[in-house]
Amino acid sequence: MDLDLLERTLADRGEPAYRARQVWEWAARGVADYGEMTNVPAALRELLAAEVPFATLSLADEAHSTDGTIKALFRTGDGHPVEAVLMRYRDGRRSICVSSQSGCPLTCTFCATGAMRFGRNLTAGEILDQALHFRRIEPVDHLVFMGMGEPMLNLDNVLAAARRLPDVGITHRRTTISTVGWLPGLTRFVDEVEQPIRLALSLHAADPHLRSQLMPVNDRYTLDAVLAECRRYFELRHRKVYVEYVMLAGVNDSTDQARELASLLDPAIFKVNLIPYNPTGMYDGSSRDAIGAFKHVLDKARLPSTVRLTRGRDIAAACGQLAAAR
Repeated sequence: MDLDLLERTLADRGEPAYRARQVWEWAARGVADYGEMTNVPAALRELLAAEVPFATLSLADEAHSTDGTIKALFRTGDGHPVEAVLMRYRDGRRSICVSSQSGCPLTCTFCATGAMRFGRNLTAGEILDQALHFRRIEPVDHLVFMGMGEPMLNLDNVLAAARRLPDVGITHRRTTISTVGWLPGLTRFVDEVEQPIRLALSLHAADPHLRSQLMPVNDRYTLDAVLAECRRYFELRHRKVYVEYVMLAGVNDSTDQARELASLLDPAIFKVNLIPYNPTGMYDGSSRDAIGAFKHVLDKARLPSTVRLTRGRDIAAACGQLAAAR
């Protein structure tokens, strides 16, 4: 929903300010259209339906995984593709992975989105509408900005959407913004964001040369500078930074590379998520034994780590697979 357009439309009609709040509260609860908003006058509901589209995105396709994951492909009003994912876990969690851009300009070599043509930044309404789509299916309680795009390149709209998420049922403490290390946005995030939103760093190699091969952004903003901002986040927020590390066979998964990672990261500040590689055509994924040996090194160094549970791989909805190919 374009909340700016909603507020302008209501103001132009001389409606009281609380009307916009009423409409948003209904949308955040998961109603399907204006017709369900029973405390909004019928004539106003009809006008809004005609002048303020209920959603800024149209659903183009939806895929369902055997593990319960749902991937939605949307189109923006000007035709750009956007994908988002609902992940269901056995403990009852319902987590949404949303996109902040259509495509991504940063071309990480292991990520399918990086191979797409970059479209544009998404508006706050387009980001929120991904969450609202899944809220209409069932209650949700976690959200990660880890879909298509680099959130720190679109920080204003990402934060505008994030500030609305508690109304949808997702607290700031259960909201995570991930970055590959786009330093200007990361610095702003550390300096300006007062809400307890989690920070995740997409790292994938402790060696700067290898990291530059995997992630060209490393040539522009050094890992030392990025990690310094992460440490500053911890000092100001007293919250750990999550490090995302995708496991690529024969590339970044040796025990020596695990020791290098452990020496780079302070266990008091960082927690590592080891991500089994989800095929996109460029690399092979590490074996279970290699991932286990890598984790064993981190455990010995007392660096907290977990192996991420892969969701939605059979529908190309897992980490690194979003490409809006259809």
